[in-house]
Amino acid sequence: ANTEHFTLNFTITNLMFTTDLQTPNSRKFRSTEKIMKHYIDPLLQESSIGPHFSGCRVTGFRSGRRRDDTKVDAVCSYKDNSSLARFDREKLYQELSTMTNNVTKLGHYSLDRNSLYVDG
Repeated sequence: ANTEHFTLNFTITNLMFTTDLQTPNSRKFRSTEKIMKHYIDPLLQESSIGPHFSGCRVTGFRSGRRRDDTKVDAVCSYKDNSSLARFDREKLYQELSTMTNNVTKLGHYSLDRNSLYVDG
């Protein structure tokens, strides 16, 4: 089985962006990355790719349009093998949308409804 990757992007509307979130080895980056993994990984494990899912890595946080917006960029991995149906990013998007209450909630974070992006 090959390891395949896809990107996952979304915007949190109640996490104020600070410049230390841009620094991958800062304490703030690492703690926020852990929190994101705590919320993202279980969703993907419950999705249609769940049995093949191997984890996400936050690649960056960016400033959003408003003061309290933080954009989250992640790269996620899954094992691709012949028994797995072709990666269906639209299906995964729909599942994640449903699991996040129509892209409004991720744990105690609020999401920008129009910000979820899944790219295979």
